[in-house]
Amino acid sequence: MLSKAPGRLEKFDRSLVRAVSRLPGGSHDEFFRQLSAAANNGKLWLGIAGIVAIFPGKFRRAALHGVIAQAVASGVTNLGFKRLLPRARPLPEHLPAFRFVDPQPTSSSMPSGHSASAVAFALGAGLVRPALGAALAPVAAGVAYSRVHTGAHWPSDVLFGSAIGAGAALVTRKWWPVRPPFPETSRTAVKTSTLTEGQGLSIAVNTLGGSYAAETADALQKVFPKAHIKEIGQDEDVAAEIAAVATRPGTAALGVWGGDGTVGTAAGAAVEHSLPLLVLPGGTLNHFARDAGTPTLAAAVDAASRGEAARADIGHVTVERGLPGSPETLELSMLNTASIGLYPNLVRRRELLQPALGKPLAGVVAMFRTFAAGTPTTLIVDGVRHKLWILYIGRGHYYPRDHAPLVRPVLDDGVFDLRMITADESFARLRLLWSVLTGTVATSRITHLTEASRIRVEPGDTTMVVAVDGEVMPGVRAVEFSVKPGALTYYSPLPER
Repeated sequence: MLSKAPGRLEKFDRSLVRAVSRLPGGSHDEFFRQLSAAANNGKLWLGIAGIVAIFPGKFRRAALHGVIAQAVASGVTNLGFKRLLPRARPLPEHLPAFRFVDPQPTSSSMPSGHSASAVAFALGAGLVRPALGAALAPVAAGVAYSRVHTGAHWPSDVLFGSAIGAGAALVTRKWWPVRPPFPETSRTAVKTSTLTEGQGLSIAVNTLGGSYAAETADALQKVFPKAHIKEIGQDEDVAAEIAAVATRPGTAALGVWGGDGTVGTAAGAAVEHSLPLLVLPGGTLNHFARDAGTPTLAAAVDAASRGEAARADIGHVTVERGLPGSPETLELSMLNTASIGLYPNLVRRRELLQPALGKPLAGVVAMFRTFAAGTPTTLIVDGVRHKLWILYIGRGHYYPRDHAPLVRPVLDDGVFDLRMITADESFARLRLLWSVLTGTVATSRITHLTEASRIRVEPGDTTMVVAVDGEVMPGVRAVEFSVKPGALTYYSPLPER
């Protein structure tokens, strides 16, 4: 039976080629010739991917998955099967001269690389965005058929190549998995001081904040005409000035305008003096303002005027610095995140690339650039020694559960979100880059996701650099994190009922 298979395959191929050769000539011949040439070296699919990637969301993920599937299919076809299955291509006498491709490819005819790439890209993109896959299917089919129409391949080459392409798309389906939906936002609502026209509100404005401008104070005074506003200058101590604002006579609520570090300092002062905190969107990214439901000034004004608020946990951070003979201890409040290792560099690169590439692709590119040249750090986490690329600590669960956390739906869950990307395993850098390429960081063996209410970190050798809410501290000998449950009251618009 096996000896008859090649004969049957040859008869099948020749009968289909004869049917194609009997088709009348026309403009379609030039169309298929041009379509086939456009797909050389995957140029057609890379061009389509570039256009699709302009659109946000699943379109970009679809384009990326299509390109990855195409790359896998092309590699398997050209580096594997073409070498294992040498086969002569159709001869000029098999097709009309005006239709026959010239010059003909010199590699093995079996299987068709054009067909493999076409099906891999169209199906790969379609698995993420079905409507896009449906639109690409006729183009992929046209490319596959063009290889027979122009005499570049036998029909069985095209079928085999198409099967390889489909397999590549399905195999890579688990790479860059579709993220599960984030949990719904949940807040523990409380009533607090009603700040009509800003009555009783004292606002600390850090003039070094990300979005500060000369008219910032005037804009705030316009929406809060009865509020006290203190602008903190470049040479002033931010923590001391915020404490002075919080203890000003008649202050019923503390407002803050500034970046994450400034907001964290204000949160500590608000907790210490039992004041509700009004977070105004004055930083570059406004992480806590976004999570608190006040990403705009209008939302903050609305919550303050109604006295609507919620409870949040706050992180307490004890930092040990200084020389062994002269230790220094700092006590800090933490609202958002802390990190050790390469994470700050990753975030900075991602934020620079995000406007042009979007969040998912910017995260991939930033991850590659950061870890291709970076080196791991040895740390002792809760008594266990690790070699780490990243130690990330979020105050509360962040989503998605990978290297690029973005959203925190609950602010009073009582835990730290601890993420370690380790370099303890063999081929650690290759494992890391592969997990980034395939979007499987969250499920990789190098990623460890846990939660805790208390964490202690020490350097493995001398000192370490720690970033807390964006504020970088070098020369740290130990750092301990603990949670103060429900300690902070913050203004937040309650959902409409």
